[in-house]
Amino acid sequence: MRDVDYIISGDYVLTMVDSVPPLRSGAIAVSDGKIVAIGDDKTIAAKYNPKTVVGGSGKAVMPGLFNTHTHAAMVYFRGIADDLPLREWLEKHIWPAERKWLSDEFVGDATELACCEMLKAGVTTFNDMYFFGDSSARAAKKMGMRAILGAGVLDFPNAAARNADEYIAKAERFIKNWLGDDLITPSIAPHAPYTCSPETYMKAKRVAERYGVPVHTHLSETEHEVNEITNKYGKPPVELLEEIGFLDASVVAAHCVWVNDREIEILAGRRTGVAHCIESNLKLAAGIAPVVSMLNKGVNVAFGSDGAASNNDLDIFSEMSFSARVHKAMSGDPTVINAFTALSMATSTGARVLGMGDKTGTLEIGKAADIVIVDLNKPHLTPFYDIYSLIVYSMRSTDVESVMVNGRLVVDLGKFIPKDEQEIMDKAWWWKNQIASAKNI
Repeated sequence: MRDVDYIISGDYVLTMVDSVPPLRSGAIAVSDGKIVAIGDDKTIAAKYNPKTVVGGSGKAVMPGLFNTHTHAAMVYFRGIADDLPLREWLEKHIWPAERKWLSDEFVGDATELACCEMLKAGVTTFNDMYFFGDSSARAAKKMGMRAILGAGVLDFPNAAARNADEYIAKAERFIKNWLGDDLITPSIAPHAPYTCSPETYMKAKRVAERYGVPVHTHLSETEHEVNEITNKYGKPPVELLEEIGFLDASVVAAHCVWVNDREIEILAGRRTGVAHCIESNLKLAAGIAPVVSMLNKGVNVAFGSDGAASNNDLDIFSEMSFSARVHKAMSGDPTVINAFTALSMATSTGARVLGMGDKTGTLEIGKAADIVIVDLNKPHLTPFYDIYSLIVYSMRSTDVESVMVNGRLVVDLGKFIPKDEQEIMDKAWWWKNQIASAKNI
């Protein structure tokens, strides 16, 4: 028998490999952070000798979820300014708060809270756009979470930099610091076409190409943005970025709510991934992205939560469930975004959008052991007939029992392992009190 670190078993093992049905009474052997075997539980138990056994009867095992667009450290601004249009929310509340409060300490502490929230909700990888990237990276790595961290770029000053060139110089230093890390992938993130000029976009793009890292941007989030860019440049945002040579498979475009058929064809042709943030878009009344049209044209679309200041959580189970339902209603077709497609968007497609499909996103031999175990023994999950339907339409993030990232248990039977959870929340309350006192809330 071969010694391994873990055997993870469940009534169902969902590999999320296309055309591979759920494995009943299955198990996975994990060693040195990798999946080394998958099969029925009796066969795996006969061949492998584990240090630890996880899961068991009444559980389902699946790949970790992906949050393909967020601003993790904004959890400290959760609920600070709600029920407002996007531009008013940003310009009158969020940007002033960021100018006052952002620092290495603030971002590091807030990112710890965000990672705790996401990991306990089954998210093993997140794609971020923010500032003070080294602090985010140290926090995410300490929490044991896989992250693509985009160094934010703007054409105007905030607490992180004075101008576009300074943002880009800091982004380049950040990228150099974290290239090759096993959990942290550095990237660069020009904020949006209404906050970054075409020249800034291409400066950021050249840095990404120099180091072979991803690019992350907001794109066509509101009708106002599209009108503003069209009036200024004579074409809508996607066409503008296509014209300057920015779009390709390294780019993750968040939102894409107001895109036309021509722009969808551009995104498909350039293999640019889209992060669909339906709950944030609904709450800010930005609209609903034409996801069904994107999928039909071959665009890779995955789920993002956006920041907790606009959502107000980082829960991909709810994004998945909301999206599957809303797009049926919008299209008038109950068959679109079926349960398997929705769960794929949250797992394997999320990995493809982030350029990580060769490493994670499915449960396959040789891939990283990024694994979620959910508890099926709950009243709201009883009875069921189809495991994919159950997960998408009935399951909640609180049904997550254990989570593994890169072969390390970070949530075990509901307990957060990397750091004392109460300490993380106490620190969040301390920051909240400072912010509230300054705002006279």
